[in-house]
Amino acid sequence: MGHVFFGVACLLATLWVFVETLNASAANAKRIRVASLAAAGFMWLAFVLGGFFYVTAYAPDKAIILNGPATWRFAHEFVMETKEHLVIMLLLLATYLPVTTAANLAANKDARRLVLWVAGLTAALAFTMEGEGGIIAMGVKMGLLAAK
Repeated sequence: MGHVFFGVACLLATLWVFVETLNASAANAKRIRVASLAAAGFMWLAFVLGGFFYVTAYAPDKAIILNGPATWRFAHEFVMETKEHLVIMLLLLATYLPVTTAANLAANKDARRLVLWVAGLTAALAFTMEGEGGIIAMGVKMGLLAAK
């Protein structure tokens, strides 16, 4: 569950960056910077922990999904395969977020717009990942129920 926790923490930190950037000023510049660094750090932790789980412990879950009901095989065949590729984009965006917040957002409208786009895309992808994780977990549950 560690990778889920840090994934949600990344999502929350990214939303924090987004909201703070909407009202960017000299007073909240440090909070924006700290939240963006936290989002990147949380994403890297989620990535490392999720990768470790995938390599060491996902094989039984995969087998359960693929041997379960045909209607739930998409949980691995489509959703996990998609998640494996989208995570790279999410990792890149979350890592880029602190780079974008280094500018003077209070004075630079274009920099502020860039931060909003990067934070928005990062949050959307993180939210998508959480949903995909739920579908994969449900695929395992459906496979276990079918085995009874």
